Amino acid sequence: MHVPQPLLAIVVGLGVCQVSIFLTTIYLHRAVAHKAITLAAPVRFACRLLLWTTTGIRPREWAAVHRRHHAHTDVEGDPHSPVLLGYKAVQLGNVKLYRRAARDGTTVERYARDLPLDAWDRYLFDHSFLGLGIGVTLLCLTLGWEWGLLAAAVHTIVYLGLNAAVNAVGHTFGRTPYENTARNSRWLAAVTAGEGWHNNHHAAPTSARFGLTRWQLDPGWWLIHLLVKARLASVRLSEVRFKSPRRPVGSQV
Repeated sequence: MHVPQPLLAIVVGLGVCQVSIFLTTIYLHRAVAHKAITLAAPVRFACRLLLWTTTGIRPREWAAVHRRHHAHTDVEGDPHSPVLLGYKAVQLGNVKLYRRAARDGTTVERYARDLPLDAWDRYLFDHSFLGLGIGVTLLCLTLGWEWGLLAAAVHTIVYLGLNAAVNAVGHTFGRTPYENTARNSRWLAAVTAGEGWHNNHHAAPTSARFGLTRWQLDPGWWLIHLLVKARLASVRLSEVRFKSPRRPVGSQV
């Protein structure tokens, strides 16, 4: 069956985006930022390499900005709060807000002291544009330069939009079963490997699971569970520790 090149490029772009989403939630968020899981060294290196070529993100910067968000959630000091800045400012400018906080000279130093540079960072992974260039080149060699660039554009637009939505939608729309200002969004969780259970996450930030009930689908946790079974990862806490209590059923929105 012949698949039209434009359609193939779009599918590949969306596939690369989902790989990046899983890497973001499992490695950057649950492993690096919160240390809810520990990945085996080969898995950890593979995550770093794939993130470098698909997003160019520097893990310690991402973790520092995210930790600052938890330290000052929706109050002065939060680097990307829609409550303070407005929904549109975060949804459309999330990457700019992250970059501003990461490069302010204090956020990384204060919130990522436990994540020092290593030789791989200095000589390879901190060179974001090199990693992105390699990733785009691989797409172009696979699909042809026109369709490779289209796949890269689809991936970039959707990835940035979904990551922004975790912060923007996740603090504006959805249910609040626990007493914090984040919100749960079922549809967002479905397309972000579980990140949409944002109220749950703020209630139990050290939990490796974001979907805390049977019907809260959390694909990121499913993959972590498989890695644990394969002895390629370990979970820090066997039971969920809540930072904020559950609201009475009648008061949940």
